[in-house]
This record gives sequence, structure tokens and C-alpha cells, in this order.
Amino acid sequence: MLGPTEVEAGGAGVDLGGPLPRRLFTALVMAEGEPVSDGRLAEAVWGSDPPARAAAALQVYVSRLRGAFGSGGRDLLERTGSGYRLRVPPGAVDADRFVRQVERGRQLLAEDNAAPALHAFTEALTWWHGEPYADLLAGPDVLAARSRLVELREVAIEERLAARLSTGDAPGAVAELDAAVQAAPYRERRWALLILGLYRCGRQGDALAALRRVRGLLAAELGVDPGPELQRLERLVLAQDLRLLLPETPSAAPPAPAGGLAAARGFARPLSSFLGRDRELTTVARLLAERRLVTLVGPAGVGKTRLVVEYAATLPDADGPWLVRLADVGQPEVIVHAIANAVGLAQVAGEPRQALRDALAGRAGLLVLDNCEHLVGATAELTIELLAACPTLRVLATSREPLGVDGEATLTVHPLPLRAGDGTDGSAMALLLDRIRAVRPGWTPTDEERALARQVCAALDGLPLAIELAAARARLLGLGEIAEYLHDRFALLGPVARGSLAPHATLQAAIAWSVELLSDDDRELLLRLWPFEGGFPLEAAEAVRPVGSAGTSALESLSSLVTRSVVSADTTVTPTRYRLLETIRAYCQAIDPDPGDTRRAHASWVRDLAAQCTADVRGQRHGGRALRILDRELPNLRAGIAHDLTHQPEHALRTVGLLDWFWLRNGHSAEGRRLIDTALRAAPHAAHANRARAYLARVISAALFADEAEVRRMFEEARVAIGEPADDEHRALYASLQYYRAMFWLTTGQVQDSHDAADEAVAIGTRLGLDWIRIAGLRTRSAALIHLGHVAAGEAGLIDTIEQAQRTGQSWSAGWSELALALSYLNRAHTDPSRAIDALCRALERFRHQEDSVFTLAVLHTGVHALVLAGRPHDAGQLRAAVHHHAVRLGFRPDLLRRFGSPDSDHVVDTALGPDDRDTAAAEGAALSWLDMIDLLTSARTAPG
Repeated sequence: MLGPTEVEAGGAGVDLGGPLPRRLFTALVMAEGEPVSDGRLAEAVWGSDPPARAAAALQVYVSRLRGAFGSGGRDLLERTGSGYRLRVPPGAVDADRFVRQVERGRQLLAEDNAAPALHAFTEALTWWHGEPYADLLAGPDVLAARSRLVELREVAIEERLAARLSTGDAPGAVAELDAAVQAAPYRERRWALLILGLYRCGRQGDALAALRRVRGLLAAELGVDPGPELQRLERLVLAQDLRLLLPETPSAAPPAPAGGLAAARGFARPLSSFLGRDRELTTVARLLAERRLVTLVGPAGVGKTRLVVEYAATLPDADGPWLVRLADVGQPEVIVHAIANAVGLAQVAGEPRQALRDALAGRAGLLVLDNCEHLVGATAELTIELLAACPTLRVLATSREPLGVDGEATLTVHPLPLRAGDGTDGSAMALLLDRIRAVRPGWTPTDEERALARQVCAALDGLPLAIELAAARARLLGLGEIAEYLHDRFALLGPVARGSLAPHATLQAAIAWSVELLSDDDRELLLRLWPFEGGFPLEAAEAVRPVGSAGTSALESLSSLVTRSVVSADTTVTPTRYRLLETIRAYCQAIDPDPGDTRRAHASWVRDLAAQCTADVRGQRHGGRALRILDRELPNLRAGIAHDLTHQPEHALRTVGLLDWFWLRNGHSAEGRRLIDTALRAAPHAAHANRARAYLARVISAALFADEAEVRRMFEEARVAIGEPADDEHRALYASLQYYRAMFWLTTGQVQDSHDAADEAVAIGTRLGLDWIRIAGLRTRSAALIHLGHVAAGEAGLIDTIEQAQRTGQSWSAGWSELALALSYLNRAHTDPSRAIDALCRALERFRHQEDSVFTLAVLHTGVHALVLAGRPHDAGQLRAAVHHHAVRLGFRPDLLRRFGSPDSDHVVDTALGPDDRDTAAAEGAALSWLDMIDLLTSARTAPG
């Protein structure tokens, strides 16, 4: 990325294609593993004028890139939400390696390891071969990313020369520094190094001449005097100070107190190790190089204070850094005195704000304002004053919310990750194990203890303070006991250790501090959010909002809660997903004055969601979106159904019955059957329609699990439950039963029964005006005609059904009809498989649009048969193995796919392949991803022969 984009795999270059796919790839790399929306990618590829079908074009380029990556790398580029993400392995990008190597060099230099630092900087600079991200158009994000890397390169050049100077090679450093100051004459750091190098070479006169040159340059061209570092260096040169000969860089020289400021900085680093924040430290350094005000925001216990202390304690500033702890400051007017004390202002005469401005006016230090959340307004006002009066001062703040100052840069400090980018244990695990070893010297975790440690880290959301408090309990509890007692986490997690930077005595107190700062409306909404499992959308928050909160909208309150780091917002998915940390959920549940009512509100939202999504699935026009929503909300569905099973079992019975097709089509059949059986037992006297609907859902959920005899028994139970249809609701249920029967009988050889049942479903659906039942009956009846020998009539009926389905938005029914049409083509003697493959590809496209994983597999299962007839038996063997593998992964019996797809696929493959070929194809197919399977079938659509 440090120049025109180049990709290597296995030591060989990878051809990315033309400029457009290169831009797409480069934009994904620049995102550093984060998802990038289709809109942002289109802007990166085409600029401000993308084509009308930009999303489709992006899909083509993505497919080409996957092909270029080869089988070992195609899964690195994945679809996520409404965009794409490139999962780049750690260390695979030169820009990342460059940043890490520069930081490593700076750390080595700070530790007086000059020779290794020189090697690190030299290696980092060799990776540059042009403008960063050169293939991308010059948009704002690209320019910002380029500027950051270019600035870091300039810093690396300077740090490399400082390291060379520190190794004692002053003559060699001076030779390079002459060129460096000519290349960037306004970078005072280079002049300082040149002056120091000249002095160490015994060239005092040349050093003073260089000082005069830079002073004249800055005055003539910029109208400014040299900065504090050059001024101090000038004094030291004139005084022939012996410190100039010490192996230190100018910025590392000790500061000289002046202007009435004492050397009181307030930093005391804890004795414990600091883990997992390298990236944040780098980001803080970068932001402070670009902005004068940076605020770290994040929830209680996430480690904001520790992060700023670790950053600031190693700074080589001539003045500062000064730490101001505001957690114990209760009144806004006291802030100025707290800052004055922290910076060592011995006496404050007159107006304190003016005295503080005067004292800091000429200082270039860093002022750290810790725990500002309860004094945000007053802190922001004083910060604006100080930054305006002190042009070289920088401010680093920590707060649960931003200060809201113009020009402020905010960095959200997230909990420690549970997993690293390469899939290994993340820094949350490293922190827990480190802290346990501190109280159990010599302890080595077993595999079982590692599994329990992962469970503890996940339950504590990777929150550093919570992890440290849990580890402290390892003195008297095993990891299994700690994991078990986390249901009452505030009793388990004891007081904060002495010497900790945490401003509160317990984790519970830290969270209470955040909640108490909220407005009444915001707090009321927060206490209604704890029942949500796995997050929630805005509409859910609106639905559970307490009655009487109409003065503040859910969006306003959620915005406030996110701003104050009580709720997190994932804006990389659509719609935005909100979530409470588990520890905050536990606290809210504990203080909720009416938890029963809160649970009821959540369960009511679940019921409404299930009903709305079921209507969309039935209508099919938005069926894919509805299934996607249900899949995302599955943890909430489980929680709501569990509540209703205990308190309102008839509601639970209705919900599990409404979700019939969700259980099957999204691979949750086993869970659906279990919940339906539980609800039927819990609500024996429920309304007739609800019990009948549940029995029907039970049949559907068993389609890929149960043997034929068991399915027949379930059909009979459903028929008894429906009884004689006496009203339109029961007639619709009976029509659904007949349609399901028709589909099942088609696979068991009862073809005439299938035809008659489908015919009855068509009649009832037409009479009731239910398009989905009418069209479902039509397609099943047409498929039955084919089995009865009326092939032409049946195929014509399927084609007509596809047209009707398209007109009425019944995309799923159109897909099923295409699958049935493909099966008919495959069963013809001496058939041309291309027609079948075309139909299968159309079916595949429709089922994927509907996000139906089960029937997508049914199409692919039938595609095995088609590939054999197309002369590609080895590909067919691979596809069969892949389909079986993914069916098992989804939790159902692969052999039962023949109920919806080709019943002859296994036979035709086994006939076409010998035993050795079958084994080879099976081994290769088991490794295919979902996209690989689809590509394998769709590639046959255009392949010759």
C-alpha cells in the first residue's frame, strides 16, 4: 500500500485486474478489516459519479478478486451487512508493518537501545516505494490516511537520524541531516538534530550558524520565532553545556522549570503490567500530533485513565505532562484550582483563570483532564480558554462522553477483544491470565481452565476492570467457580485494589456513577433495555419505552446513552444495532423498580416482531429481509418466548406457530420443534387456531429431520387439530395443510394425492384471496402433473406460475417453480443439461435473495445431478460433499434434501465416478465455502459444452 498497490501470494504476484478492481481492493485494505458499505466502496471506485448499477458491478469485481486470490484466500473477502470486509491477516500489509516498526523503533529509542532502533527505522523506511494508497482517488478519507502515513514517514526519518546520532555516529548523521533539513526546512526537529550533531562533531561555530539560519528562515518566511526546543538548545550551545555530549536526543533532555511552575506532574504508573492497548497508544499519539484536544470516551471500567497514564508517563515533553484528576472535584468552579495544583502553580494571585492562562501561555506540554463526565460543560469552557490563550498547549481528556468542543478529536476506548485478528485468544484473555498468575505464581492453565477463562472474559465483555476484579478472586476460587458465580457478578467482583487508577471503590459504584449522571428520561429508557439479548434496533427501544416518556423520543435518548458510553452503537450494520455491556445489563436489572413489567414489554415487542416478519415471509416480497431480521433477533426471540412460556404460554404457542418457515428455512428446525412441543404442553387449552397453527409449524420444522412415518403421524395430528374449517382463519390453515401435504406426497410417490391436495389448496386460496397459498398450490399441482406423465402441461404450468409469482412479488414461489422445472428437465431422456442449469441458477438467485439457506442447499443438491450430465463429474462430486458438509453444519440430515431436490443426485455421481475419484472429490468438496459451492454451479452456466 505504500505506493501502487501490489499483492503477493505464495511468493508470486497477484493480478488484481484493471484500475477499478484495484481501487476496490485498496479501499478494503485501507479499512483495516472493518466493513465498508456499498456506497463508500462505490465512491472509492468511481468517485462522485458511480454507475446506476454500482452494487452489481461491485459484486462482479469482488468475484474477480476472489478468483485472483485462489482457493486459499477467497474467504478473506466476505459480504457483511450492506458492504464488504477484507479480513487481512496480521502483518500482511506493508502500511501496518511500517506503523508497527516505527513504534517499535521509538520504544527502543526511548529505552536507550539506539542500535536496534536504528535498524528498526531503516527497515521501516525501505518499505516505501511511492505515495500511500496510490491507486485510490483523492477523497477526504484517502487524503487523511495518506497524510497520516506521510507524516509518520517524516517522523521515522527524524527518529532514524536521532537513533544514528545516539549510536555515536555524529558525522554520518550530520551528512544525512543536511539533506533532511533541505527537504523539509520547516521541521524544527531536524534542525535540532543537525545542531546537536554539529556540536558533537566539535563544530560549535557551525552549530550556532545553523541556529541563525533556522531563526532567519522562520522569521522571514513564517514570521515566527523558533520553538521551545530550539530556544533551549541555543542556550545550551552558548553555555557549552556538557549535557549536549550525552547520548540523548534533544527532546529527551531534562526540562528546566520556569515561570513559577513546579515539577509536579501527578503521574504514578501502577505496578501491574499494561496489556492489549498498543493500537490505542499509537492512535492517541497520532491524534495529538494532528489535534490539540483529544478526548478518550468509553464505558466505566474500560481503562481510559490507565491508557492516558501509560501514554503520558513516557512523553519527552519539555513541560508537562500534567494529570488533573477530576473524579473528586464536585463543583465546576473548583476545576481551575485542580488544574493549577496539578501543574504546580505555587501561588495564585488575583483571578485564578487568568493566572492559569498566564502560567501556561508559553508552555508546550500536555494537560491530561481525567474523568470529566460530571463536569463536561465547565471543563469544555475552561479548555477552550486555555487552548486559545496557550497556542502550544495540548489537552488529553477522558470522559464517558465527548466535551463537545469544536475541533475536538474523540477516540472510543473499547473493551479488550476476546479474539485476536488471527482467531487466537485476544488481549482480554491475556489480561485475565496475567492477573491470575499475579495471585497464583507459577500457575499454568489447563485446556479446561483456558475454556473457562474464555467464558469469564466473554461474560465480562472484555472490560478490563471487571477482568482484574474477577482475577483477584482466583486467590480463593477456581475458574469454574468464578464462571458459575458471575450470575451475581457484583457480589463476586470485590473492591478495587490499592494503587489502582480506578476512581471508584467497586465496579458497581463505577457503573452507578454513569447511570446517576443521566437525565430522568434517559435513565427510564435505559432500565427498559436490559432484557434485550444480543442487541436491539431503534424500533425496539421505541416499543419498550415507558409510558409517559413522550417528551423525549427513543432516538434522542439512545443518542444520549450512546454519547455517554452507556449503550454502544454498531453503525456498520443496517439498521444500526444498539447493545448494553453485560455488566451494565446486570446493574440495570438489579436496580429496575419493576423488572416484571420490563420483561413483559420486551416479550410484547418479540410477539409483534414475529407477527410482522411472518406476514412479510408469507408475502415474500420482503421475505429475505424478514428472515434476516428474525435471524439477527434470534436471541431476543428465545428470551421473549421463554418469558411467555412461563407467564403467558398461549402467547408463546402463537409465536412459535407463526415462525414456521423461519424454523425451517434458516436452519433452526431442531430448536423450532423443541419450542413447539414445549408450548403445546404448556398451553393445552389455548385457542383452537393457535394450537392448529403450532401443529402445522411442527410438521414444517420436521421436514429435514424426521423419517417418513413420523412426518405422516405429524400430518395426522395437524389434521385433527384443525378439525372442520368453520371460518376463514381455519380454512386458511386447512389450505396450508393441504399445500404441505401436496409437497410431501410428491416426494413419497403419492402423486395423485399430491395433485388433488394442491388443487384443493388452489381453490381455497383463490376463494380467500390468499395469493401465497394459491400460487403455492399451483406450482405443486404443476409439479405433480409432470410426475403423472403430463410433462408438457406441467412444465407450462410451472412457467405460468413463475410469471404469476413475479407479478405478485412471490419470489420464493418463483424459485421453487424454477427448481421443479430444472428437475423436470433433468429427468428427460437425452436431455441438454444447460436448460436445467439455467433454471437452477435462477432458482439459486431467488432463494439467495430470500436468504433461504435450506432451499439454496436443495438447489445445489440438484445441481450435483446437473453437473454430471454436463460432463463435470469431478465437480459434481465436490459439490455433493460440500452440500453434505454444510447441511450437517446447519443441523439436519443431508439425505433428506431429496425431499426438495433431485432424488437421484447420489446415484448419478456414484455411477460417474470411480472410488478413488469419489474420495478425492469428497475431500476437496468438504473444504468448499458457501460461495465456492455457488460459484461451482453457476460457472457451469456459461462453460462451453
